[in-house]
Amino acid sequence: MLREIANVVRGLSADAVEKANSGHPGLPIGCADIGALLYGEVMKYDPEKPDWPDRDRFVLSAGHGSMLLYSLLHLAGFNVSLDDLKNFRQLHSNTPGHPEYGYTDGVETTTGPLGQGFANAVGMAIAEKMLAARFNTEEDKIVDHYTYVLMGDGCMMEGVVAEAASLAGHLGLEKLIAIYDDNEISIEGSTELAFTEDVASRFKAYNWHVVEGVDGHDFDSLRKAIEEAKTVTDKPSLIVARTRIAYGAPTKEGTADAHGAPLGKEEIKGLKEKIGLPVDEEFYVSEGVKEFFAGRRKELKTLREEWEARFNRWAEKNPELKKEWDNAFELKLPADFREKVMNIDISSPIASRAASGVALNGIADLVHYLVGGSADLAPSTKTYLDKYGAIQKNDFSGRNFHFGVREHAMGSIVNGIMAHEGLRPFCATFLVFADYMRPAIRMAALMKLPVIFVFTHDSFYVGEDGPTHQPIEHVEALRIIPGLKVLRPADAEETKAAWVKAIENTEGPTVLILTRQNLPLIGEGDVLEGVGKGAYVVKASNNPDVVLMASGSEVSLALETAGILEGKGKACRVVSVPERNDFIAQGTEYIEELTGDFEQFKVVLEAGTASGWYRLLGKNYHVVSVETYGESGPAAEVAEYLGFTAEKVASDILDKLN
Repeated sequence: MLREIANVVRGLSADAVEKANSGHPGLPIGCADIGALLYGEVMKYDPEKPDWPDRDRFVLSAGHGSMLLYSLLHLAGFNVSLDDLKNFRQLHSNTPGHPEYGYTDGVETTTGPLGQGFANAVGMAIAEKMLAARFNTEEDKIVDHYTYVLMGDGCMMEGVVAEAASLAGHLGLEKLIAIYDDNEISIEGSTELAFTEDVASRFKAYNWHVVEGVDGHDFDSLRKAIEEAKTVTDKPSLIVARTRIAYGAPTKEGTADAHGAPLGKEEIKGLKEKIGLPVDEEFYVSEGVKEFFAGRRKELKTLREEWEARFNRWAEKNPELKKEWDNAFELKLPADFREKVMNIDISSPIASRAASGVALNGIADLVHYLVGGSADLAPSTKTYLDKYGAIQKNDFSGRNFHFGVREHAMGSIVNGIMAHEGLRPFCATFLVFADYMRPAIRMAALMKLPVIFVFTHDSFYVGEDGPTHQPIEHVEALRIIPGLKVLRPADAEETKAAWVKAIENTEGPTVLILTRQNLPLIGEGDVLEGVGKGAYVVKASNNPDVVLMASGSEVSLALETAGILEGKGKACRVVSVPERNDFIAQGTEYIEELTGDFEQFKVVLEAGTASGWYRLLGKNYHVVSVETYGESGPAAEVAEYLGFTAEKVASDILDKLN
């Protein structure tokens, strides 16, 4: 029966790509046997309840082969119809070109950017271990599932896989099983062109168990490999499965031509003849396959119901654990969460990274499912949860991660933790290294995952480390990612409010941009409401000659500048803009209430590129920004060199006003 399932998957995949005149038929046809074994025999899931917490997870890291997943989801009984397969890659269809999290039932994470799916799977396996440590008891094991990931040569070439695999091996994630589709083909041709390393040896060096010599088209060989992987209890497993891309296609099997283009009608006809499918029938599913999965669904439903009965017994015996479980999976917060966070005592002046560290540790006591770590920078980013231990091999009871210097993997791993559910992750590094993890940040925004990214050392005020460590374009680059909140607080009070906003934002990811240098308290205004709206007045004037806008450390510079200008007879209003996109989203009335109309003279101060600020400027304006790279030297000297002193800014404004 598994062979029949695999062949039906081959036919469905070939037909869907052909009908769409777009897609990647090679992987689905080549890996159909792997998929048939996983969904037909190995994996634990229930299509009636695709969010069953203790289901096995399957991640198609090589997301371009999406028709493999869609075909299997359809056959298994998920909400993917035959019409959905016929509408593959069409606008607003249930079967988009690459698998999309939250869009198609049964898709565990959005994949396509190669390697990130593998790192997501590492995050899911970490989440399983952490939840097991928190909630399993001697009497009842309610968290006990595997994470399977299918990856190809392209994934193996990506650096994020090296980062994530290294950490997975260090942590000994024994319930992570990766299957490597070793077909020796990439888009340009044979992998001999650019990829000739010994992958098995590499993963052994990462402390993975590696199963070699597996025939990816032989069910006994695949089954034995998975069974062997499950016997390993101290490290993750890699199954090196030798396959043929487009297996069964008469002329394109084993060729790069099958990777990313429809096979063509004659080639599909030859494929179907070879594997015993009706040649003239498109989107064929045999009655035998339908009956098999009908029976499989009953078995899987029974498994899920047995788990639910066990879960209910566990809940009755462990009411406090059950409460923690509900809080974690529903992202619940204490009723007085805002009040308690805003009442955290933080002395000023203080760097916003340090204020964030105090706030974060206070929040950790209130939100027990909050976990996170840094890319080897916790002492600098102030993101270590002091009262709680660190995750290490054989001990997943803590709440701190040591990600090592692996920024891209870190971002992708926390995405996987969040997609798994049951934990709320944050991660941290210096802002300048946001570039290393930008692909993961973008994917978090695309998937609407409420991950929190903490970036410190936010501008040229880093000082002596020089331009390599002084971010210039990075804040603006983050602000333009759709669906990403970018908060740059101006003092300790705004930092607490920013954390409140980040924790309460469950519709997508949040970035916190924090300083290395100390900042004074800025004073006026309802901070919590102001941060919530994205901007608020911190120095009022009913009829200002000048309105100054800034975020982060430049707000205090704006206030100092305003003091000088007022000494020269110019009335000033200062507006703190911790989240510019939210400010703009408030609409014209609120914007003009704070910044004045088109004729009002406005000033923007930004210790970086200022391109996006022009949306808030009218006819008369002055911009203080950095449109080149920084310099190495003491922060105050660099600031003076770049024109970021109150005296210089005030003088330039007066010149324009006069």
